[in-house]
Amino acid sequence: MAGITLVQAQAQLTTWLDASTKIASGQSYNIGNRTLTRADVKYLQEQIEYWNKMVNTLSSGGVVARGITPI
Repeated sequence: MAGITLVQAQAQLTTWLDASTKIASGQSYNIGNRTLTRADVKYLQEQIEYWNKMVNTLSSGGVVARGITPI
């Protein structure tokens, strides 16, 4: 897993979840005639999904089996 530990993956997931909570109160705001956006929600969601999968993978021993046909 590219040297990423479970603890590091959990910390990243927590960081992205915290960011989601912070922007939930307001994604964008106006100052005069300008609109400022705090974060790209799609990117934020992608990061949450990525780190959640990483935590799940590392929690299960870091082994992912794909394309295997049971016999």
